[in-house]
Parts: sequence; structure tokens; C-alpha cells
Amino acid sequence: MIKMALTMKDTFYISHGSPTLSIDDSLPARHFLQSWKDTVFGQTPKSILVVSGHWDTSYPAVNMVQRNDTIYDFYGFPDKMYKLKYPAPGAPELAKRVKELLMASGFKRVDEDKKRGLDHGAWVPLMLMYPEADIPVCQLSVQSRRDGTYHYNLGKALAPLKDEGVLIIGSGAATHNLRALGNLNGAVVPWASEFDTWLKDALLEGRYEDVNHFQEKAPYAKMAHPWPDHFYPLHVAMGAAGESSKAKLIHQSWELGSLSYASYQFTAAS
Repeated sequence: MIKMALTMKDTFYISHGSPTLSIDDSLPARHFLQSWKDTVFGQTPKSILVVSGHWDTSYPAVNMVQRNDTIYDFYGFPDKMYKLKYPAPGAPELAKRVKELLMASGFKRVDEDKKRGLDHGAWVPLMLMYPEADIPVCQLSVQSRRDGTYHYNLGKALAPLKDEGVLIIGSGAATHNLRALGNLNGAVVPWASEFDTWLKDALLEGRYEDVNHFQEKAPYAKMAHPWPDHFYPLHVAMGAAGESSKAKLIHQSWELGSLSYASYQFTAAS
């Protein structure tokens, strides 16, 4: 019997790492996501809202479609990756609700994209987590020219969705400096490890304000995130859970020396 959840206590931040997560069985993060329903989150959401670092706009935007196309926004990867499909239904009602909540919270402009499907920051993890592709999915963009507090407040505005059966997922990467990637035979470069450890400690200790101001507070912040698009989905998930929520590290692995797959669960205070 499927448990359809009406209330979600949790929001999540998933580090989706490399697009090869879609095919590479050697990646521990792939197995983590495949075990999602058994080991992490057994409830079936009514719909899913994904905030992906791969959709970056000047103003918040939602995709308002009936059926999601699969966007191949990566280049030079094996051919079979461009044949993968994740035909999840769209969630136009959820898109309208997201827009309504944001505008009621003082976000003056929220755009509707009536063509866009799911980018790989959404469909790659979802394909592993919910392979049936039968749960409606809506995407919300990040605004990388804004700051962490802005995205935290974006998440705060979306908090009521949890009581409406919506699973809120931020999808990015705990560290994301593509120029620094290299095969180090499993070793992790010190700056990446230091930033990742700082983030874990700050989240688990509930220092969300420090995470909002990570550029000033974290070691090697600019090295870990030369551009913050993959980090801001974390702030949205954190904000949507609430300031007294508890964070939990639910996965940790590395790829290519500096790409962290650290993923977090935020549980709202009861």
C-alpha cells in the first residue's frame, strides 16, 4: 500500500555532482539515491518542487508545463546519457502556488516558463530516487546574483507547501569548482575538505545564519563556490524547513578530488 503523505516534515539538499551519476555504478552517491525510498524517505509526496543550480534567472521562475521534457544540459558525455528520459508529469498547479506564495512574501516578480522541462540537476537525481517518473515535478530557478539570505527567505516563503504534501528538494553541490577537478586516486584536496567540514559543522549545530553568510564565514568559500548557483539550493531547503529545524548529513562521498556529494535532510521542529 502506498503511503501518500499529506504533511512533509522534511526538506532536502542533494549534491548531484557529475552528470555521469546517471550511468556510473561506481559512484557511491548513485547507490545512496537508489536506496532513497528504503533508507532515507519512505513517504510518497503529492508533488515535488526542485530548486536546481542549473536554472539561473534574474527573477524567480517556475516551469508551468503538463509534461516535463528531459533537458540534456551537458556536453561531451557518453551517447547513452543523451538517450535517458525522465517523463515526469508537470505540476502546473504547484507552479501557480509557488508563484502565489513568493509574491505574497514580497517577491514582486515571478516568471512562468511554459516550455521548460527538467534540467539534469532535477532529472538525474529524481531518476534514481523515483524511477517510476509518476510524481508531478515543478522546478524553481535560483538567482545567483543575489545572496544566501535572499535564497533562505525564498525557502521560508515556500514553507506552507510542506503541509500540502509537496517535497522540497534543493539540488546542487556542496563544493562546485569545475576548474579544480582532477583524478587524485581518491584523495581530497585540503581546501575542499575544510569547506565541506565547516558546512557540516555549521548545519548540524544549527548555525544557519553563518551558512547564509558563507562567503564571509567559511574557509575557502570562493574556491569551493567560484559562482554560487550550486550552493543556493541549500539555502532554499534550509529556509523552507524553518530556523529551528534540525539538519542531518545523509550522504557523504567525493569525486575527482574536490567535488563533494554531501547531502542533507532538514527536519522541521514539531
